[in-house]
Amino acid sequence: MNMLDYSRMGELAVEKHVKFILTIEKEKDSFESVVMEHIRLNGAYWALTTLDILGKLNTVDQDEVVSWMMQCQHESGGFGGNIGHDPHLLYTLSAIQVLALFDKIDALDIDKVSNYIAGLQNNDGSFSGDMWGEIDTRFSCVAILSLALLKRLDKINVEKAVNYIVSCKNLDGGFGCTPGAESHAGQIFCCVAALAVTGSLHHVDKDLLGWWLCERQVKSGGLNGRPEKLPDVCYSWWVLSSLIMIDRVHWIDKEKLIKFILDCQDKENGGISDQPEDAVDVFHTYFGVAGLSLLEYPGLKAIDPAYALPVDVVNRIFFGR
Repeated sequence: MNMLDYSRMGELAVEKHVKFILTIEKEKDSFESVVMEHIRLNGAYWALTTLDILGKLNTVDQDEVVSWMMQCQHESGGFGGNIGHDPHLLYTLSAIQVLALFDKIDALDIDKVSNYIAGLQNNDGSFSGDMWGEIDTRFSCVAILSLALLKRLDKINVEKAVNYIVSCKNLDGGFGCTPGAESHAGQIFCCVAALAVTGSLHHVDKDLLGWWLCERQVKSGGLNGRPEKLPDVCYSWWVLSSLIMIDRVHWIDKEKLIKFILDCQDKENGGISDQPEDAVDVFHTYFGVAGLSLLEYPGLKAIDPAYALPVDVVNRIFFGR
């Protein structure tokens, strides 16, 4: 039962955030558009998922978005961050997620895309992000989430993929980007989500990891990604979703976190920043709204903590409803 008194924490400026997202999408020559040019597909996912959580996905031209996005696909089957850019697993997942929002995954040649992803698995079970070979547990997560959404997990060696992720587990209960690398909230989300989707959460020490994650909350109510770091709205997603997947979210002060996120809003022009009074961007707007969804803030669609898509979208894919 949800016992939080949301009225005491401030209000989410829904209409202002919708306007902010639709405005940056149109301003192709703005500073933000220029610096995000190479990751435009990620930006589309952040913006469109935010709109869907807010119940406003109908404000965009779906056909226009899908038409542009399909031009980002490479002949290998993978997607680049923009038209003419090299393919990478990160952009490929964003493309699949956007098509899932629009119920248009069938627009893909699913075998071609899944073969591209499967081809990036290495002998030790890890995944390279692209043909250049960088290895990171982020890419393991992205590959597993992508193939799960495409219903093609059988294309990879799941057992080896899980064993590689488990080899990146640390003594503090967290996970790093490679074996022996320090624990970080972003990497922990990636590893926990991949283990959740593959039915492998028994490999996680939930109390030990839950303790590490709940210690990420600082006095302001915000969450940081590592000890001694400043809080940042984006960790409202990485930390919270991980806590939910291991059933330890009751170990943090939800009310203080909601207030921190709401204090990071630009109430005049829309958008959410990393910290109060900083410049807003679409990345933190998405993670702020997604975090509020996980915190069951009123009026928002529920979001799935592993797939980072609205629950109704995930249910439509896997259960046809």
